[in-house]
Amino acid sequence: MDTNLDPSVLRRRRTVEASSLVTRAGGVLCITLFLTGSLGMPATTLQAPWVLLAGIGGLVEITFSLLLALVNLRRPGGRHYERISRWGVVSDTVAIAGLVAAIQSTGQTVWPVLVLSILTAALRAQLGGALLTWAGTSGILGVAVLLHGDDAMRPGDLSVAVLCHLLVAILSGTQARAYGRQVCELDEARRQLHYQAAHDGLTGLPNRAELDAHAASLDGRAMAVLLLDLNGFKAVNDTRGHAAGDEVLRAVGARLGTGLRDGDLAGRIGGDEFVVVLADAGFDTASELAARLRTAVCEPIDVGGRPVTVGVSIGVAARTAGDPTGLEALSLAADAAMYAEKAGRV
Repeated sequence: MDTNLDPSVLRRRRTVEASSLVTRAGGVLCITLFLTGSLGMPATTLQAPWVLLAGIGGLVEITFSLLLALVNLRRPGGRHYERISRWGVVSDTVAIAGLVAAIQSTGQTVWPVLVLSILTAALRAQLGGALLTWAGTSGILGVAVLLHGDDAMRPGDLSVAVLCHLLVAILSGTQARAYGRQVCELDEARRQLHYQAAHDGLTGLPNRAELDAHAASLDGRAMAVLLLDLNGFKAVNDTRGHAAGDEVLRAVGARLGTGLRDGDLAGRIGGDEFVVVLADAGFDTASELAARLRTAVCEPIDVGGRPVTVGVSIGVAARTAGDPTGLEALSLAADAAMYAEKAGRV
């Protein structure tokens, strides 16, 4: 299951598969009525053995496509969704084109029905799928005319059918591609907005809201919090300018990501303050990480070809598994520890 798909994509897929279920169920009903002679087709059409064979084969194919649509409807985010969808298009095309070609060979004009296959392919596979389906249906129709001659279709009528279907394929395929491009752009815009809402614009680290959400996901588990405040950062801003200060913050943010385990999260909460949330960690583990981060942060930072050095004060707080203490309370405790360390350095 692909959990990264946008909800709008999943909704669109469910809608497509639900409509496919309805249309394919209608196809099964229509072919069944055709085979039983309930659609008013001439008796000579139904007596042709290749028509009966095409009808039975089409019934099997459409039933198979219906089952594929049911699978995709239940798992719109499945990793095989696209493959199953393509198989459904192929199955639909073979069923409809085969039956249309068989009936057309008896002199009945049913070639416009092939438009259904082209439209279905455009909906699922855009322009490329529509053109491939057009080529396949035109080829099958051409074979029927080649085998049965004027009894099936006059050459001029075949040309008209092929050109009409080509126009349908181009129009529906380009519209489907434009719609698909628009959906992708909207999805990308949503992802960017979500990222901006959850991350600090300067360092790219998670912001306070994202840290809160992460801590909430660790409810009931052991958790530790590190609160970091840079020492000497104001002097960098005053002497080298805010651009240099921004470079320092970005460098510190990058260094905080080193040494973290899966489940740990570092973020910036404003100014020169950073927070690290550690999952399933006690006070000793958090203190060890604090020592490593202190060493990393205090390494010289290259700003415009000149080294800049800042220090850092780090407060540590932790809770045991089952302790209901939340991120806010742990942050306050870590903040107090951080200021105690800062005062001890003065």
